[in-house]
Amino acid sequence: MFSGRAWRVVNFGEPRRAVELQELTWAEPSPGQVLIRVRTAGAGYPDSMMVAGQFPLLGQPPFGLGEEAAGEVVAVPPGSRFAVGDQVTGITAFLEGWGGYADYVYLREGSMMRIPSRMTDEQAGGFPIGFRTAYAGLVERAPVEAGQTLLVLGAAGSSGATALQLGKALGATVIAVAGSPEKLEFCARYGADHGVNYRTDDLTARISQLTDGRGVNLIYDPVGGATAATAMKSLARNGRIAMIGVSSGAPAPLDSMDMLLRNVSAIGVLAQPNDTPAVEATVWRHLAGMIEQGAISTPVGRVYGFDEVPQMIADQTAPGAGKVVLRVAAA
Repeated sequence: MFSGRAWRVVNFGEPRRAVELQELTWAEPSPGQVLIRVRTAGAGYPDSMMVAGQFPLLGQPPFGLGEEAAGEVVAVPPGSRFAVGDQVTGITAFLEGWGGYADYVYLREGSMMRIPSRMTDEQAGGFPIGFRTAYAGLVERAPVEAGQTLLVLGAAGSSGATALQLGKALGATVIAVAGSPEKLEFCARYGADHGVNYRTDDLTARISQLTDGRGVNLIYDPVGGATAATAMKSLARNGRIAMIGVSSGAPAPLDSMDMLLRNVSAIGVLAQPNDTPAVEATVWRHLAGMIEQGAISTPVGRVYGFDEVPQMIADQTAPGAGKVVLRVAAA
């Protein structure tokens, strides 16, 4: 048994009242899981949804927070491909109530990897969810091809900035959409070919200008709402929108007649592990290889201390550029 601290949702509501630091114990991991001592964990908009009771995959409190974490393996079940002492990052068993904002957490063995040598703790803790989702969107569900044009909404956010990088690595021309000059500068540093400020630019006119009137082949949409609706006007014939999330508070509204007449598609993306473990392991090896090649890296933004979790969650409704990361323990 392992004992330590864990931030948990005890009731739905405002983060400072809904989230509580508790003492917990962790038993030996079950088959398919690995127990790690957490050093860093990634944060994001889903935290706000979970605390508000709006996350569709979770039931009633109490449950832990933190979908991804990095640290050192402290226990494995028989037959695991990992060993005690391995330095790993992966997706937590948050759907079973165990989150990464804790001293220890169970990782899903099929959704984790050893930390590549060039990654920092902060990069490792904030890597799995964003890049596994981007991979699901841009490789598995709505494949983007070299030479195509990819439009990324919310491109400075934790989801958008991963798609921006992966799209570039796959050979696409990337147009980043964000809400300030500072965020567009951030996108440019991570490889965006063009930037559009949706607050000050005419989104449709600017995209038409950038694509010589052709439109874009694929929209990566973690935002939804009015911005996504406007962006869909710029889809080329046979274009697609990959629906990733709803940080605006509402999904992209779909006009079925318009989609029919322009022959465009909307594709839902939920980054669930592949049913075949060997296939899922190949995904993580592919991502690790791109890290080692320098093609992708976690776009780390603000780093919070362990005692700042309630404030960190409250801030996720209007985050700054980059991936928010929680520092749980010293290296």
